[in-house]
Amino acid sequence: MSDTNLVYAYAVLRRTPEAAAAAAHLRGVAGEPIHLVDPAVTSPPLAFAVGPVPPADYDDAPLQAHLDDLDWLESTVRSHHAVVAALVASGAAVLPLRLATVYRDEDTARQALDTRRGYFLSLLDRLTGHVELGVKIYAAPDITPPEADTDPEQDPVTGLGVGRAYQVIRRRRQRRNEEAWRTVAQAAARLTETAGTLAVDRVTHTPERGSLAGTAPGTNIGNDAYLVPKDRVTAFRAGILTAAQGVPGLRVEITGPWAPYSFALQPEPHEETAA
Repeated sequence: MSDTNLVYAYAVLRRTPEAAAAAAHLRGVAGEPIHLVDPAVTSPPLAFAVGPVPPADYDDAPLQAHLDDLDWLESTVRSHHAVVAALVASGAAVLPLRLATVYRDEDTARQALDTRRGYFLSLLDRLTGHVELGVKIYAAPDITPPEADTDPEQDPVTGLGVGRAYQVIRRRRQRRNEEAWRTVAQAAARLTETAGTLAVDRVTHTPERGSLAGTAPGTNIGNDAYLVPKDRVTAFRAGILTAAQGVPGLRVEITGPWAPYSFALQPEPHEETAA
């Protein structure tokens, strides 16, 4: 393992005086100062926002170990996002990079920026003026558990014996439960269609389960990211909330606006490092 600091890249952006000034006041995942690295080709102006990080934490082996440490990972994600968010707030067109995109040195970073220049510029052109909004859809229909009370005196079925009445009641309740889920699913589909008309792109993420889903009631049945023009954010929120309004058992959570992480195809961590 080398003692020389590695270079952690946070984002690709168009260099502007405002972006350079914003970067100069930032600190990164290791508390390091952030600055911009320019490629050899300078027109149009393009740069990496980077910071020096210690190999003891960010070389391949220690980094892989850290990624299993949830406390370390959470802290790193927050710091990474803070840098990207500050650059976005400066007004720069920003292409956020994947967590822990690390290069051996600034020359290697410049080479990567030159090699992928056309790719980065096309993505920046597409994402400029847009933000990411997250939409999570939760289903919590009012259903009756199969093992609930099925006393025919509480739900009478005339002309049938107790055993037959028991089965009829269970089937009725199953149909009601299925209808409740069907109503929520149809409403969720309409909501997703509405979101699609208000956004320019959509990325579907895996619905959250377990601790990731939080403690709020309901099952996460939709977990999507939408690329939305900045001037359409308010209309997007209003449209989604209106589509969900008055639907029993449907709950919607809208997050953002964020830098468009879900729409920025990025190199894998250490993909372009050199020994």
